[in-house]
Amino acid sequence: MTDRTGHCLCGAVSFTARGMEDSFSTCYCGMCQRWAGGPFSGVSVKTENLKIEGAAHVGTRKSSGFAERCFCTKCGASLWYRLTSGKYVGNTSISVGLLDERAGLTLKTEYFVDYKDSSNQVPSDVVQYSEADVEVMIANFTGSEAP
Repeated sequence: MTDRTGHCLCGAVSFTARGMEDSFSTCYCGMCQRWAGGPFSGVSVKTENLKIEGAAHVGTRKSSGFAERCFCTKCGASLWYRLTSGKYVGNTSISVGLLDERAGLTLKTEYFVDYKDSSNQVPSDVVQYSEADVEVMIANFTGSEAP
């Protein structure tokens, strides 16, 4: 277990998570894919070990009879999935992409794999670009340097 920090896209919501799991799960259900824009990958932490700054910018949507999904009301970033009833109440699954540091995290579980389709596969012949490559591309099509 590891202490980790993170924040949303605009920085209005940030957090510190104590004792966060070192593994994460990915869910391919239709709800997660619509909410996250693709599979939702989340790492679990006990809700009481989550310190949130900017809580006034956390929007909550009850998405089922047993869970809620939270998002930043300023930038719209998907923040976390939280169980609200049942055996695992008190667990929050934070979007992996929000973490400042992801080193040491490993994929442990995949849910709703029957919803996993070709958009979730990375074929070996996919063209890949580094950050530097993308910066050059942006400069070429905008006529200015990338941020």
